Amino acid sequence: MTEAHTVSQLLRDAAIRLSPHSDNAASEARSLLGWCLKQNATWLITHETAQPGAAELTRFEDAIRRRCAGEPLAYITGSESFWTLELKVNRDTLIPRPDSEIVVEQALACFTGQRPAQLLDLGTGTGALALSLASEWPSARVIATDIYPPTLAVAAENARLNGIQNVVFLESDWFSALGEQTFDLIVTNPPYIAEGDPHLEDLGLQYEPRRALTSGADGLNDLRQIIEQAPRFLNEGGWLLCEHGYDQASCCQQLFRQSGYLQVRTQTDYAGNDRVTLGQRPHI
Repeated sequence: MTEAHTVSQLLRDAAIRLSPHSDNAASEARSLLGWCLKQNATWLITHETAQPGAAELTRFEDAIRRRCAGEPLAYITGSESFWTLELKVNRDTLIPRPDSEIVVEQALACFTGQRPAQLLDLGTGTGALALSLASEWPSARVIATDIYPPTLAVAAENARLNGIQNVVFLESDWFSALGEQTFDLIVTNPPYIAEGDPHLEDLGLQYEPRRALTSGADGLNDLRQIIEQAPRFLNEGGWLLCEHGYDQASCCQQLFRQSGYLQVRTQTDYAGNDRVTLGQRPHI
């Protein structure tokens, strides 16, 4: 085995190859090699002269080629970190983004005193929002819905992998399967990109399920439906939190106010973009 096959040299070469395709080439090289070797970052640091076997080298080379072609890192490794959890992802799910953690933060801020007893996550995907909130409020009963059964299967597997037992997964087209149930908190990260938006052709998004990205000509079809229908499923004083596009806050706030919500406001994400609009059902 030559020097080129040691851990340290593999990482250096991979970072160089990935640099035109990633802003975090060195970090991604470590993630991919650690995944191929089934080792963590500490092991890579303390075993710089280790020489992976032929099968591991082949797997690493394939992973680097896929990443250089634009495939998201999470789809290659099959997992993504979110909040305090490690979540399984595949082509049936969107990849959870750090900006969606704003939904979790705002939900926690809405209930600094009495904790919510009934929570609903609409369009749960990997289960990121539902599982994060369920882990923070283990006494709450959480329902997580999705219209696509293979996606629900991934979310349920993530609950099992993270040892979270207070979430029920339900196949539903938004509110259609919920009957007369009501909730203290409803959260959602629905599709909100306009059909035909040029960002859909960006490297990365082209790998993700289109059905979970787009919502009509202006991207607001699903948000309109959710905002208008949610009051019927909210308890008095309950909150609705919607993630949306950076340029949709004004429209979402208008929809909230037209539907009678109080304390309507928008929270920015980590980059300073408008990202989550929320409102409260009035006490009657």
